[in-house]
This record gives sequence, structure tokens and C-alpha cells, in this order.
Amino acid sequence: MKILLVEDEINIASFIERGLREAGYSVLTAYDGVAGWEMAATESFHLLILDLIMPRMNGLELCRRYRQTYGYASPVIMLTALGTTDDIVKGLEAGADDYIVKPFSFAELEARIQALLRRTKGGVTQAKGRLCCGDLVLEPDNHRAVRNGRPIDLTIREYRLLEYLMLNSGTALSRQSIIKEVWDKEADRNMNVVDVYINYLRAKIDKGADRKLIQTVSGIGYRIEA
Repeated sequence: MKILLVEDEINIASFIERGLREAGYSVLTAYDGVAGWEMAATESFHLLILDLIMPRMNGLELCRRYRQTYGYASPVIMLTALGTTDDIVKGLEAGADDYIVKPFSFAELEARIQALLRRTKGGVTQAKGRLCCGDLVLEPDNHRAVRNGRPIDLTIREYRLLEYLMLNSGTALSRQSIIKEVWDKEADRNMNVVDVYINYLRAKIDKGADRKLIQTVSGIGYRIEA
């Protein structure tokens, strides 16, 4: 699991980084908001830990920008010395999933990290009635998909296939299981139809994107993962 830590107080950053590495996490650390944003824009992370008050870009703006660009796949923990209800609400409204007030014990931080990571699977989260995988958002209520702010026009079959992949994100799905769950019982059971529709989805979702979400699992089938 890879974590981005953005904290401008070097002593606190070193304390957290050391604890995370000892707990088995891979950690990249930035010491201001702009440097943190540059790391977030070039690397994929399972979780972000952001200080609230930082030079060049504060944690609220960094969190808000990250959510607008990459969606809700990776949980965000906000760190701050400001613990009023208003401060916490602002952090949550910016897209944070949890809020820890300084000073805190590393045991508490680690427990909150584990709790948030248990809620995600293959980089997909469910938030406000939506499925989010990186910068791809699926809205089941209106059968709409959006990637990086770009609406994606899907047929009914493409939508059902994408939804099934996202509901089982991180899991390698066989062509047989996809046929069984996505196609009607009376449909042609030719497995090649799965490959055809996967190619349709890739053309609409992954073409031109820096991060390819739909992956081929050799000898098995396909999976989606941020």
C-alpha cells in the first residue's frame, strides 16, 4: 500500500513516515501543498495524509483539487491543530474522509488508516450513491459515467458491464462470470462477445488516458482497478 504524506513540519513528517514504514507501508513525503499536488498528479496512492495549514497550497485546496481531478477512490485523512467543528466540517466538505487533531498517537493514526483502507477494494469506493475508480465516476441512479469531468455515452450493455467490473473491482473476473451476470440468460454464450464489449469500454474510458483502468488478466479475463 502506497501513501502520500504532505506535512510541512519536518519533525511531525519524520515521525509519521517512520511509523508508516515500520507498519509496512510505502510512503512518499512532500513538505508543502504544491509539491504534494505534483506528487499526487504523477503517482497513484492508496491513501493521502494532508496537513491543513501548509505553505504555497493548504490542505483544503489540495484535497479539493485532488477530488475534482481523481475522484474518491483514495481516502484522505486531514491533520491539523485546529479542532473546532467548523474546521472539521470544512475539511470534510473539501473531500476528506477523516480528521485527526494534533497532537495524536501513531496508534490512532494507524487504526484510522486501516479502517479507511478496509472500505476500499481495488481502488473503488462508493460515495453519495456513486461508484468511483480513480477519476472515473459511475452514477447508477441515472446510468451515467464521467471520467475526469468528461461525460461518457454508454449503451445499456456497456453500462451493465462497467458496473459489474466496478462492483467487483480488484477481482479478476472470468469471461464465464461476466456472461452470466451481464448478459441475459437467453443471450449467445459465445465468450468472444465479452472481449468485444471490453474493447468498446476501453475505447470510451481508457483511450487517451494516462492511467488505464481496465486490465487484462492472462488466462482468466478482466478486472478494473485504479
